[in-house]
Amino acid sequence: MQRFFDVIFSIIAILFFSPILLLTCIVLRLTGEGEIFYIQKRVGRYRRSIEIIKFATMLKNSPNVGTGTVTLAKDPRILPFGRFLRKAKINELPQLFNVLWGDMSLIGPRPQTQRCFHAFPENLRDQIVSVRPGLSGLGSIFFRNEELMLNDAKNANQFYDQIIMLYKGQLEAWYISNRSVKLYFILILATVTTVLFGKVMFRNTYLMNIPSYPNELKEYF
Repeated sequence: MQRFFDVIFSIIAILFFSPILLLTCIVLRLTGEGEIFYIQKRVGRYRRSIEIIKFATMLKNSPNVGTGTVTLAKDPRILPFGRFLRKAKINELPQLFNVLWGDMSLIGPRPQTQRCFHAFPENLRDQIVSVRPGLSGLGSIFFRNEELMLNDAKNANQFYDQIIMLYKGQLEAWYISNRSVKLYFILILATVTTVLFGKVMFRNTYLMNIPSYPNELKEYF
């Protein structure tokens, strides 16, 4: 059933956002390094490698410099127009095609690079990759300000591995254990409101039973 809604909603979204997609392609071609898309290998369902599509927002060689695949809020590798795309989450829109092709779902655990996937608690990894990864999901919603969290940390990579990915893994596992069509629609609505208003809907109702966050993340939640 979820796959049916994925196909219908991704087609509608692609058509709806087509003017934004086209305009973004033109601006990216004329600015920065002239790159339009950034294609990156991620860990997909059953640990298969998938290639996700994003609008290019950073320098070409960014995964090999600085903090690697961990991005900070004021990361100098982010291009000027790319900063706007990331803030508005427009850079993620090309993944609607990943959803349409069947590599991803609209809702699910975010697909990670190999390096980040292995930062998940080992006992949760098989569960996390038992479903299609998502364009959005519980982890994405609650960590919408992840770059700011990392920017505040004394050691960004350590904070990411030991605090963020530990809790994010617990959130993704909770989603999979409680997965339903109802939760699918709740998280779609929560995604939209988070992007538009910066607030998580249903947190004190349908999402009140999610795992408790660690003390290190208290100021952000």
